[in-house]
Amino acid sequence: MKSPLIQVSLRYGSVAGVLTFILMVAMFFIGRHPLLIAPYLDFRILLFGVFIFFTLKEVRDYYQQGELYFWQGLIGGGFTVFIATLIASIGLFVFGMYNAEFVPEYIRLMTEYLKTFPPEVIEQIGKDIYESNLEALPATNITGLVETYVAQGIAIGFFVSIILSVILRKQSKN
Repeated sequence: MKSPLIQVSLRYGSVAGVLTFILMVAMFFIGRHPLLIAPYLDFRILLFGVFIFFTLKEVRDYYQQGELYFWQGLIGGGFTVFIATLIASIGLFVFGMYNAEFVPEYIRLMTEYLKTFPPEVIEQIGKDIYESNLEALPATNITGLVETYVAQGIAIGFFVSIILSVILRKQSKN
């Protein structure tokens, strides 16, 4: 663990993970269930962007004399996102286990949302798929929600890492 890329990513990823968890809990208590936000509007896009940016910038400017290769950016950004998602998902799991309202509230709100779909959308999805998803919803548990959260976080972080790795890469003129 002597690599500055890993050390800096671990530090920023840890802070991002704790901040992500705090934001999720705050959203829940102000009445917005954090797992019902569309992935393209998710606050993690901005949060991961900020922390990946500062991770890669610090590594490039302070440890590598202004050089950062694309692959280093992907590794640093990916590790930052992995650590942040791991910490936030562990916090989410513990919170969901001890807060008796978290999963039932998700089920209730998601059921209400699915029932608002117009018939045209249900036809596009497929009536059988729509009904099976609606019937399976009451069996939702915190483990399934955390798995979905992790998958979304990794996907979001992957795309943000690619963009920032391209923007921040600098190679020597040699």
